[in-house]
Amino acid sequence: MASVASRPAGALQPVIAGAEGYTDAEVMLRVKAGDQSAFDFLVQKYRRPLVSFMYRMARNTAAAEDLAQEVFLRVYRSRQTYEASAKFTTWLYRIATNLAVNHARDTRKERPEVTVSLDEPDAETGTTMDVADGTITAEEDLVRRERMLAIRSKVEALPERQRLAVIMHKYQQMDYKQISDVLKLSESATKSLLFRAYETLREQLKEFV
Repeated sequence: MASVASRPAGALQPVIAGAEGYTDAEVMLRVKAGDQSAFDFLVQKYRRPLVSFMYRMARNTAAAEDLAQEVFLRVYRSRQTYEASAKFTTWLYRIATNLAVNHARDTRKERPEVTVSLDEPDAETGTTMDVADGTITAEEDLVRRERMLAIRSKVEALPERQRLAVIMHKYQQMDYKQISDVLKLSESATKSLLFRAYETLREQLKEFV
């Protein structure tokens, strides 16, 4: 299989036109049936969100690219055993989460102190946890930067599952059901997990609110 990150954009156009009426799960079933262009479509659709997700876990651009590539390789290798019993994104992010957690554990001693950045613009939306006003003064910009650094360090200090849940909820725009499926928790447990995470951040960042 050719590199999943280096396919020419033109090669993806036929499947985009053909996949408009399909759900992601149905497109993945086409991959299972041997449709390579369907796989290309999924790579094009989810590459940027996955790189963004991995970057916020690994805090390293090269590692994020490599991890996203590995997710797609695992998706491709698992194509014959894929069953559309769950939402495709749930299956995809479960693979991504397992890889991200393993990478974080394996490289914990190698990483800089701050490894998760929730203040960086989202690759898809361009928004951040702290949305800046384009007319802010130098003093206001300094305060905003201090707040960003504080958010960074406090999110990194969250327990692993809380950190994952916040990233999926805030930046991947995943709902409670999707997050609960990825983390293999009930929806009520997921809501509780996120509530505790946001309460912790609110309390620790109250001087910036």
